[in-house]
Parts: sequence; C-alpha cells; structure tokens
Amino acid sequence: MRSGVRSRQIVWDPDRGSEAPAAGCACLGRSEPRAGLRWRRRRARAAPRRRPQRRCSGSRCTTGRPPRARCRSASPSCSPTSCSATCASWWARAARGSPAAAGGPASSASPPTASCWPPAAPSSTPCSTAAWPPPRPRSSCPTSSPPPSWRCSAKKYAVPALEAHCVDFLTKHLRADNAFMLLTQARLFDEPQLASLCLDTIDKSTMDAISAEGFTDIDIDTLCAVLERDTLSIRENRLFGAVVRWAEAECQRQQLPVTSGNKQKVLGKALSLIRFPLMTIEEFAAGPAQSGILSDREVVNLFLHFTVNPKPRVDYIDRPRCCLRGKECSINRFQQVESRWGYSGTSDRIRFTVNRRISIVGFGLYGSIHGPTDYQVNIQIIEYEKNQTLGQNDTGFSCDGTANTFRVMFKEPIEILPTVSYTACATLKGPDSHYGTKGLKKVIHESPTASKTCFSFSFSPGNNNGTSIEDGQIPEIIFYT
Repeated sequence: MRSGVRSRQIVWDPDRGSEAPAAGCACLGRSEPRAGLRWRRRRARAAPRRRPQRRCSGSRCTTGRPPRARCRSASPSCSPTSCSATCASWWARAARGSPAAAGGPASSASPPTASCWPPAAPSSTPCSTAAWPPPRPRSSCPTSSPPPSWRCSAKKYAVPALEAHCVDFLTKHLRADNAFMLLTQARLFDEPQLASLCLDTIDKSTMDAISAEGFTDIDIDTLCAVLERDTLSIRENRLFGAVVRWAEAECQRQQLPVTSGNKQKVLGKALSLIRFPLMTIEEFAAGPAQSGILSDREVVNLFLHFTVNPKPRVDYIDRPRCCLRGKECSINRFQQVESRWGYSGTSDRIRFTVNRRISIVGFGLYGSIHGPTDYQVNIQIIEYEKNQTLGQNDTGFSCDGTANTFRVMFKEPIEILPTVSYTACATLKGPDSHYGTKGLKKVIHESPTASKTCFSFSFSPGNNNGTSIEDGQIPEIIFYT
C-alpha cells in the first residue's frame, strides 16, 4: 500500500446490494485508491448483478426485494421487484411456516410494515400458495424475525382480535334460518355469548329455525340443549315432526337403515325431552302414536293420560313451554260479584277484540258458593269470523268458596291479533258459583313499560249460558303483551 493513503474497511451493504465503506471510515466521501477500485470491479464481475433498491415512497411501494438468501425458492419467477410483491412472498412463506420466512441463519428479515399494505395478490409461484389476503400487520410490529407458525403469528401480531370481529360479524348476520348452524359452531369453539344469542333467536322464531336446512346437521348434544328449553314458541307436535326429520338424517350419517328402531336408537335421550302430554289427543294419535318410535306400552299410557281422570303418571315432561317474556298482565271486566250462577253443560261465551297484538295464556273463573269444591272445565278461544278454534284445554281447578277468581291456563299461549274478533268460551261442570255484574264494555290496561292495551267486549249470540257484557262468567283474561 502506497504511503500517504489511508486504508478503509469494506462491508456489504444489503440496502445498496454492494460493498460500501464502513460508517467510521476516514476516507468516506473521497475518491478511493486505484488498487481498491480494481478490487471492487473484480468483485462486481464475479458476483451476480443486483438491481439497486429504493426507499418506500408511501402510497406506492417501489422498493426492491431483500437479498436472495432470504428467498429459498429455486424458481426464477420468485424474485419480485416491488415492495408489494415482496410482502406477498414473505407473508405466503410465513403462512406455511417455512424457514425462509422465519429468517434463517443468513437472514434477519422482518415482516412488512403497514405502509406497504395491502400487498399485491400473489402470482402463481411456489411462494404464493397460502390463503390470500394475509392478516394486516400492525404498524408498530417489532423488527425481529417472523414466527415459524400461525400460533406464534397470532400472538405476535394480535390475531386474537380477529376472533372478536368474527363474533361481531356473525352476531349482526344472525337469522332464524342460520341460527342452528351458528349455534353448533358457537358450542364447538366455546363462544357462550354467541350461543346465547342463537338460542334467543331460536326461541323467538322456532318454526322458521327448525324448517331451515341446518337443523338436521346439528349434533345430538345441541339438539338436547334446544329440546330442554321452556321458551320454544312452537306446538309440540310440530317439534316432534322436526325431531323425526333430524333422526332420519342422523341414520343416513351413521349409514343405518332408516327404520323406526334406528330412529329411536339415534335419538336416545332426546326422545324423552319431547313433551307429549302437551299435545291434544288428536295430534298425538295422528303423529307420535303412528310413528313407531314409541313403544306400545308408552302409547297406551299416553292415551290414558289424555282420556281418564285422575291422569296416570307418564315418563314425559308435562310442563308447558312458555315462549313469552316480560310481565304477566290481566284485566277484569266486572265491577261487582254476586251469588248463584248455574251450569247445565252449556258454554259461557263472550266476544272481544284488542287494539294490539297480545298472547292469551288463560282465564280467571269464579268458583263455588258452597265452600271448597273441584270443577272440571274446558276453555277455548275461537276466531269468530272463521269459527276456528285457536286453542283449548280440558283441565280442572279447585276453589276455596270465596268470591275470588281462579286461574285456568291454556297449554300454550294463543296469539291474538288487533281488530280481529274472538270468542272466549268456558264449559264448567260443578255446583253453582259466583258471577260478575256491572260489566264494562271497554277495559284498558296500562303498563309502565308498554303502550295501553284496550279490550272491547260484545255479546256472543247463540248458546252462551246467559253470559253477556253486563253479567256472567269469564271475568278475567290473563295475557302477555
């Protein structure tokens, strides 16, 4: 080395793609000696030519790719020359957890920053086989090597936040026709909040939910969880029909012949959750009794339960499913109570309309004037114009001899529409009872949390056992708004 010429240290600059003077070199910025220039030229001819890189320009990335050691693909097509393509290649390798993406011994590659997002869609190269687009990186992510697996990536780049966004999205798009599908997923991935919303949707629109295709795809545990609920808004015979459809689909999934015995086998404990006592005898005879799923002894016991008094005990739940929420309400149409109202097998009837949609769950009836007594009673609600019975119940009640009213409930709530005329009927068998007088033609119920509910009463022509607007039986209507 000639005297008077300072030596310098040459290092590889990955940003420039070539050798450069060290940061502390004294000759930085000066013309280098001729021997050093020849050495640089020989290295440049021997080394593969690399295109110089530029800094990211912000909205449009124009920087080059990292050094070739960071991409382990043998394909010459895997050499993007823009930052977007570089991001695409890096995220594709990170998704597969390849060593190249993780920064091998010769690499300290860091994930792309938010300024280069979103990356361009990958071309059909070996580096671009992962799902697209990849998760958006955080702008403040560290510059260390990317993780080798998605689990580490989720922890490093806050991917768990994606889970909350997924739940929010599903909640906003929850409907009756996809409630069962989402309920299965919520139970599988332990999302109790989403599962609760799905069950509420099924409660409100049970018929639409069980008619959807996704109902037959649920598992047995999800089916039992739904059948155990007291808040389903559907008649039990229709629920039984849906359960039979599920059993047929389950037989096909298990590659079993679709026979009555196999349907009973796949249902297992779910069959005992069907509330057969809530059906009418006609509904039971037309459906479950002929399905072959119940044994002959079970069919006989249930028929006895429907027809004889006192009713024998059965192994099925007889608790009504009450699909209503909120507070129970009632109105009384009489202002005074008198004595001695007789019964001879004729129904007491009164017509009424309401100004809003409600659900009637029962009546309040007067009891005996001779002390504690038991009554047998049949209650009905009939749509007047169509002469169609919407609901009825053959039951009984016990009274204590006072002038109070005694509750007699339907098996299921009966929906009452506004401005439609209905007839309330009660046929009692028992001794003479109290009755109401000074009846009101219009009764208004006010609720602090809902609008006013107005009942308008009118005379029911035909055999009504003397009940009218002014006096008679059926003093009280129990309902939910």
